[in-house]
Amino acid sequence: MAKEVERKFLIRDESWRKAVERSVAIIQFYLAISAERSVRMRISDGKAAKLTLKFGSDLRVRDEFEYPVPLAEAREMMTFAIGNIIRKTRHHVRHGGYVYEVDVFNDVLDGLVVAELETTDSVPDALLPAWLGREVTGELRFSNASLALNGFPELVP
Repeated sequence: MAKEVERKFLIRDESWRKAVERSVAIIQFYLAISAERSVRMRISDGKAAKLTLKFGSDLRVRDEFEYPVPLAEAREMMTFAIGNIIRKTRHHVRHGGYVYEVDVFNDVLDGLVVAELETTDSVPDALLPAWLGREVTGELRFSNASLALNGFPELVP
């Protein structure tokens, strides 16, 4: 079991793009969602699939378990998806010794761009990259499960 410690941010500008190290096309969908747990399937670059189980209601720190799934079975399970199937490109951007995952959403979530930082360290705000905007950690409407169920979140300043 791994503890996932995650901070999430909106993006201020496009300057992060010049530091992209790699990008992955992701299709992700949920098979079960509740307030304290979720079951997610993720297909990366159309080549590999993982089933992820997350437990806990704290969006910043949760217990997470991941398992590889045969690609054909993952695609078959897509018919059981709850809500929207999320399509996004995840860009890995290094800054200050950390890798930020910048998700550029497509399809029903087109226009949404969110950066995530997963680390056990407490990164002071002064060391965060300038291209990050408002922190939305803990705001349920920006969780991927909520995006699947409710679609594009209202962007309140």
